[in-house]
Order: sequence, then C-alpha cells, then structure tokens
Amino acid sequence: MIQWWQILLLTLYAAYQIMDELGPYSSAGQAVFAGLVSGVVMGDITTGLYIGGSMQLTVLGVGTFGGSSRIDANSGTVIATAFAVATKMDPQQALAVIATPVAALMVYTDILGRFANTFWAHRCDADVEKMAWGSFNVHYLMGALSWMLSRALPVFLALAFGQGLVNTIVEALNGDLAWLGKGLTVAGGALPAVGFAILLRYLPVKKHVPYLILGFSVTALLVTLFGYVAALNTDIKAVAGLLDNVALTGQYNSLPMLLVAFIGLALSLMYYKTNQAPALAAASVETGDDDDEL
Repeated sequence: MIQWWQILLLTLYAAYQIMDELGPYSSAGQAVFAGLVSGVVMGDITTGLYIGGSMQLTVLGVGTFGGSSRIDANSGTVIATAFAVATKMDPQQALAVIATPVAALMVYTDILGRFANTFWAHRCDADVEKMAWGSFNVHYLMGALSWMLSRALPVFLALAFGQGLVNTIVEALNGDLAWLGKGLTVAGGALPAVGFAILLRYLPVKKHVPYLILGFSVTALLVTLFGYVAALNTDIKAVAGLLDNVALTGQYNSLPMLLVAFIGLALSLMYYKTNQAPALAAASVETGDDDDEL
C-alpha cells in the first residue's frame, strides 16, 4: 500500500524534475535519479535504481529538438517504482507493464504543458509592451506552474487512484496470465538494448568501429576480472574463518582467446586508419583512382 506521504513526496518530485530538466540541469531530471529518489521514498533503493537505470538506457539515444516531445522516462520511473515496491512486482515486469506505457502516455501531457506555456509566453510579451512588470512576473511563474502540473498531476492521480488497477494486473500476471508475465519480464530486460540500438543508429559508428570493439572488449575484461576478485574474496573469508572441510568455491577460467582477438582487431583497425588509410587515399588520388571504399 502506498502511503499518503509517499504520494505527496513523489508528486512534489515529479513537479520539480521537469523544471530541473528545463533549467538548472542538476541531473535531478534524469530517469536514473528519478529511480533513486523513488527508491528512497518507497524504501527499496535497489528496485528504484534498476527501473530508473533501465529507463535511462532505454531513452539513451532519444532526444528532443525545438518543440518536439519524447516519452517521459522520469514519470514512468516514479510510477513504476512506487507500484513495483508496493505490490512486490518483479522490476522487469514493472518496467514493461508500467514504466514504458506510462512514459509513452506522458507525451500527451507534455504537449498540453507546452501549449499552456505558449499561452503564458504570449501574455508575457503583451506585458513587456505595456511595461506591466507585475503582471509579467505572475504570467512568467504561471508558465513554470503549467510545466510542473503536466507531470505532478498525472503522477498524483496514478499513485492515488491507480493501485487497484495495478493490483489486478499483478494478480493476473502471477495467475492465469503467468505466461504473459514471463514474456513481459523478458521484454523489460531487453528494453535497455533498444536504447543502445537507437544511440548507435545516430552515432558515427562506422567511422569509429575500432573504439566500439575496444570498449566492448575492455568492459568484458573488467567484468571478468571483478568477478574473479569477488570469488577470491569469498574463498579467502572461508579460509580465514578456519572452517573445516571448506572447498574453494570460485571457478577461475583463462581469458577467452576471442576477447584477445577482439582487442587485437581493434588495435589493428586503429593503426590502419591512422597510418595506412591516408597513404592509400593519397596514392589513389595520384593515380586517378576514384575508389571511395577507403
């Protein structure tokens, strides 16, 4: 059950986060921060950070330009975290069932907020012409209020009156529709990959393939390294405790040759692009060859 004070705090944060995204830019308007705040308020930081981080990755390659709107990952994170903790819902299911649909629906409230803000902006213009500075201040603040209400009001209504619906959905996904729940769990886990795919679509990946390969390889190497360190720490504690008949639990494998090959390939491509490609391009110009494959 979501308590009234939790609804109040999350509503206030929902109102503030959009203003932070438009103004101070302190990162409080990011989905991962929304997950942290929601997790603290609901008493489950792990769930909040998981949902917030996943939503952050989902919109990683999505931006807004001019007056365009995008899905509101922050509000989706707040609502999904609150209901996931309150109903003990699987975070991946909450990500697919609540966070993503809510974030998409919030596009419409974003548009309403922009319309209202345009109205107050025109009032501000008229106040400047009349030099009515008192009215200008009021209309300016009303523009900020319309932005805040575009997030705070939907979040409040969802948290205050939506728990019955969410409980019904959770019971269905854990009962007769368990097969659907498992599918949505898989879909929720795949959502961050969608964000990465969108990001890679707009980045100059072809031009910087070596760095992409090298980053992937180094990440895999560090994950393996820290995994071994964690396993070794467990073994050392077991030995230091002087426990009888304790076998070392860590499984230590050699570094995969495929990973070494990836690192070598990345370094080779870097060398080629830095040293060989310019020389071949110059030679092609001298001989009149217009091959653009380089």
